[in-house]
Amino acid sequence: MHSFESFGSVDGPGIRFIVFVQGCAMRCAYCHNPDTWSRHGGEPWEVTDILDRAERYREYWGEKGGITVSGGEALLQAPAVAELFEEAHRRGINTCLDTSGFIPSSFDEDGSSIDRLLAATDTVLLDIKHIDPVRHKALTGQDNAGILALARRLSDLGIKTWIRHVLVPGYTDDEPSLRALAAFLRTLNNIERIEVLPYHTMGKYKWQKLGIPYRLEGVEPPTQECVERAEQILREGRSC
Repeated sequence: MHSFESFGSVDGPGIRFIVFVQGCAMRCAYCHNPDTWSRHGGEPWEVTDILDRAERYREYWGEKGGITVSGGEALLQAPAVAELFEEAHRRGINTCLDTSGFIPSSFDEDGSSIDRLLAATDTVLLDIKHIDPVRHKALTGQDNAGILALARRLSDLGIKTWIRHVLVPGYTDDEPSLRALAAFLRTLNNIERIEVLPYHTMGKYKWQKLGIPYRLEGVEPPTQECVERAEQILREGRSC
């Protein structure tokens, strides 16, 4: 584990206890948690200890709240997160998976770990970085084929999904790309919400602290007008 947050209000339905795992295979140019990239470090935790800690705050969750696992990338620890979610369900706790959708094929060659995890997941927050495979790789260091395949799989399984898209001026905000992403989203039948998240630089200091050159130097956050336009495009023809 990398860290915990007791009262998350934008990380799934209701109020959430958030578990941030250590390790990520993506290298997003705008990542605000580069300290979670390395698979080394972090702290080992037992599933029961995590849930015991989470349940200290259960009275604040209301009917919709529960736990969310974020990162880093939760799919890199799919067997452990599956065990966590299964135990959460035994305790009557709602589960939410916050993911980029990317996992190297070598980590789950037959898909069994992901199947087990999804079976214990109530809601998925899927962050689609870019619809174009070339631009996706330039932005994140990885291909998006597996991510889009996971999106289709979630749809086929009927798992409630929130789509997130970070709007980065000059990188992910051009209208043709947004319309291509919207067309893809219209092929899915499980989307509860579409969120456009404006790019920000609040995590820039972490890059500097880690001695990593910040790739988006000089890029400013999008205007509210641009965010609203992107939301309109992505939600065209949808009720969410």
